[in-house]
Amino acid sequence: MASLQGKRTVRGKIRPPPRRVATEVDYDTHWTTLQNAITTIHEQKAYMLSYEEIYRCGYNLVIHKWGERLYNGVKELIEQYLESEAETKVVPVLGIADTSPAEGVQVLKVMQKLWRHHVTCLLMMSDILVHMDRNYVIANRLPKTYDMGLFLFRDTVIRSPKYPIQSHLQMVLLNQITLERKGDVIDRGAVKSCTEMLLEMKENNGNDPVYIADFENLFIETSREFYRVESEDLVRRFDPPEYMRKVEYRLDEEQLRCSHYLTEKTEPKIRLIVEQEMIAKHLKTVMEMENWGLKQLLINSRLGDLDRMYRLFSRVPNGARELQGGLSDYIRECGKSINANVQASAIDTVEKGVPLGVALALRWVQEVLDLKERFDAFLAQAFAKDKSFETAINSAFESFINLNPKAPEFMSLFIDNKLKKDFKGKSDDEIDTILNKTTTLFRFLSDKDIFERYYKQHLSSRLLHGKSLSDEVERGMISKLKIECGYQFTSKLEGMFTDMRLSTDTMSAFKEFLEKAVDTPPMELNVTVLTSTFWPVTSTPVPCNLPTQFLAASKVFERFYTSRHNGRKLTWHATMGNVDLRATFNSRKHELNVSTMAAIVLLVFNDIPDGETIPYTTIEQETGLPAEQLKRTLQSVACGKFKILIKEPKSRDIEETDVFKFNSAFSEKLSRIKIQTIASKVETSSELKETHEKVEDARKHMAEAAIVRVMKNRKTLDHNNLIAEVIAQLQGRFNPAPSMIKKRIEALIDREYLERAPGDRAIYNYLA
Repeated sequence: MASLQGKRTVRGKIRPPPRRVATEVDYDTHWTTLQNAITTIHEQKAYMLSYEEIYRCGYNLVIHKWGERLYNGVKELIEQYLESEAETKVVPVLGIADTSPAEGVQVLKVMQKLWRHHVTCLLMMSDILVHMDRNYVIANRLPKTYDMGLFLFRDTVIRSPKYPIQSHLQMVLLNQITLERKGDVIDRGAVKSCTEMLLEMKENNGNDPVYIADFENLFIETSREFYRVESEDLVRRFDPPEYMRKVEYRLDEEQLRCSHYLTEKTEPKIRLIVEQEMIAKHLKTVMEMENWGLKQLLINSRLGDLDRMYRLFSRVPNGARELQGGLSDYIRECGKSINANVQASAIDTVEKGVPLGVALALRWVQEVLDLKERFDAFLAQAFAKDKSFETAINSAFESFINLNPKAPEFMSLFIDNKLKKDFKGKSDDEIDTILNKTTTLFRFLSDKDIFERYYKQHLSSRLLHGKSLSDEVERGMISKLKIECGYQFTSKLEGMFTDMRLSTDTMSAFKEFLEKAVDTPPMELNVTVLTSTFWPVTSTPVPCNLPTQFLAASKVFERFYTSRHNGRKLTWHATMGNVDLRATFNSRKHELNVSTMAAIVLLVFNDIPDGETIPYTTIEQETGLPAEQLKRTLQSVACGKFKILIKEPKSRDIEETDVFKFNSAFSEKLSRIKIQTIASKVETSSELKETHEKVEDARKHMAEAAIVRVMKNRKTLDHNNLIAEVIAQLQGRFNPAPSMIKKRIEALIDREYLERAPGDRAIYNYLA
């Protein structure tokens, strides 16, 4: 065997063949093939081409570093083709648009055809030049073949420097839209194709579509002028409801136009133009038109038109505010009319010398409730339960309600009437609905403390005379007031119910006491014991001379009561009670239910011979009643429905010269007769003044109590913050004036509850 030792092994290295350098002949050959292929594509004969061969040509040119020449050559070829197409196909039809706007659609169709063909060609060219797009184009940050072709179409055709294609295209598009706005039928497809073309082409930044600069801006500008002219014409020709229908139609039409053949991004812009020109600039004109303006729509309850007005006005700045202002003005106008009618009735009544009746209060509250019900319906059905409109409506109601100084009294009288009479036969739901509506009006009152005073008076009358239909309903109303104003507002009202319950227990015990007592009253007695702080009674009762039987019965009860409650003092109030009398007339006997004062007056005639008269002055001396109380009592028994006494001379008013006699010929089918005391259900001016004086005194105490509460908590506080906190505490009862609070602060300083801080008189310190 031969040995390889000592021999050197030589390892060979395989080298690639040298790279071929592209030559001019190579480029020209491949470019000619590509050029012919692009021309064939433009001629719509792409079916004749070999994709693989053409793709290989483009691929070879790129890998042999001819990318730049290839890119520029393709660009130049497309540009030449587009220039030729624009000159031969587009320019000849531009004149049609000048002569006939309706026939201008031919320009759009030619552009549509050219654009679609161009895009198809670009897609084919992108396929065969894909290697160039993926390598050379990306490396040099150039537009790809497809994008380059779109830029060329933009600059060569749409924005041609040689021909007015751009201006004609704009004119045709705008003319087509104007024709459609005027009711003509247009070729929406052609318009849509052109707008899509403009949307697909981009500006040089690659973001904004050509659509904005070449069409949308001009479209918005011309639309503004169109709607400015149209709105001025429509306002002159049509009433507000019809005008608003046309505005609504235009808004819907523009929305559909944008969705059909423009773009959704244009919709908010054109909508803004319609809103500015047709709504914002004519707000007051539409609202204040005498022929079916806002006022007439409200008067006639045109819910559909009001809803349309609300929806349109809410689209523009200040539109809703203007509508709310008009709404508030109308409510105040209606409220002013309601108040004026009440005042006119009051003046008429005073002139006739007749006290103002409860019917006046019922009418005022009912008219206000009816008005509120109407506007609640408007709010729900026309104003979409808009909270801002609800606030405006409530503010207007609050404004005119508080202009009526008798509003607190009228509301209390209305509730009094409902709780005594009108709820009879009504379901719980109906009762609750009425009370809720009344509570809503109560919420508008600024002087809730005045209402409380009247409500206590009317509630006491219902409870003491058994006129309330249901304790449950009464307590339900108090619960609603408690929700509105808190426990402090209703604590005394609830105390009145407690007194009535305790009085029932007391009378049961009194009957048991009488069964064992030796000295019994000469008449049946039913006493209601009232806590003076709960009930609206004066500390000094109305003076009168009680008959002997009344005095004897009261002494027995006092003896019983003091034996059970040591240290308590009873004060008898004859004006608040009633008496059952058995009266004998010529025809029959009757049982009369009268007030205690009426019983005192009638008993004066008990021992007088039949037919004998008694002068007014004698009755006054015998009864000891004040003139005002006596005259009212005599009116009830001599001038009312049941004439137990005969007055001479006959008249409605009681004079000091009148004489009276017992009407023995009185006859009535009913055996039991209830005679109401004739009273002024609504306070006279003097009574109203007295009530307000009492309210002012109560307000002083409430203000001082609030000041002390705040200062006891804060210890030290400046003047402005003290005023603000006191107002916040009191505004649930009434709206205190800062000047009134300042006076109460001074009074508390004088009484050494507060002091001014040394060195700063605007700061107060609390003194324990």
